[in-house]
Amino acid sequence: MPLQATRNEASTLVDVIDRVLDKGLVINADILVSVAGVELLGIKIRAALASFETAAKYGLEFPSGTNYETAAWKEAQVGREECPQCGKKVLAEELMDEGCPWCGWISAKVKKIRTRIASEIFAE
Repeated sequence: MPLQATRNEASTLVDVIDRVLDKGLVINADILVSVAGVELLGIKIRAALASFETAAKYGLEFPSGTNYETAAWKEAQVGREECPQCGKKVLAEELMDEGCPWCGWISAKVKKIRTRIASEIFAE
């Protein structure tokens, strides 16, 4: 059975904005201007729209002059560790149990579990 699009009539602009800020929205664009096969101009654009909490959760960098001493910023950083490979802040539990979602670094704990699982599979 094919998927059917549904529409919630009760959604308002406030609901849409709340969802975008909660989940975040990232736009990447590469613009190239060329004439007769010769690249004259290249522009790379990356824009992110998210709440500070969501941005901090995913390790997005903030503009210079951002006040990192606020209570909200400190609360968003609780339970986060710096990835030893890329330096991004990630939830400590996620970093140790799964690895870094940014660079793919894997903790010794995860390597040990994967090795044990692989040896069990090959032993059968």
